[in-house]
Amino acid sequence: MTERIRIDAGRCTGHGRCYTVAPDLLTDDEEGFVEQRGTEFDVPAGMAAQAADAADACPEMAISLVRPV
Repeated sequence: MTERIRIDAGRCTGHGRCYTVAPDLLTDDEEGFVEQRGTEFDVPAGMAAQAADAADACPEMAISLVRPV
């Protein structure tokens, strides 16, 4: 089963640290928020480290990793 990344729209305040440390995984929208906020999606193969970096970089803890059981 694939690891997933979840981005809580209510917690995201647009610091931009997540897409700065994980540019191949996350992007920003026209307002400076992570474009994928409010979603949960599979972490593509080979991007687990970027996903972890993005979660660690978020000061609002809006990003979490959902690991398979």
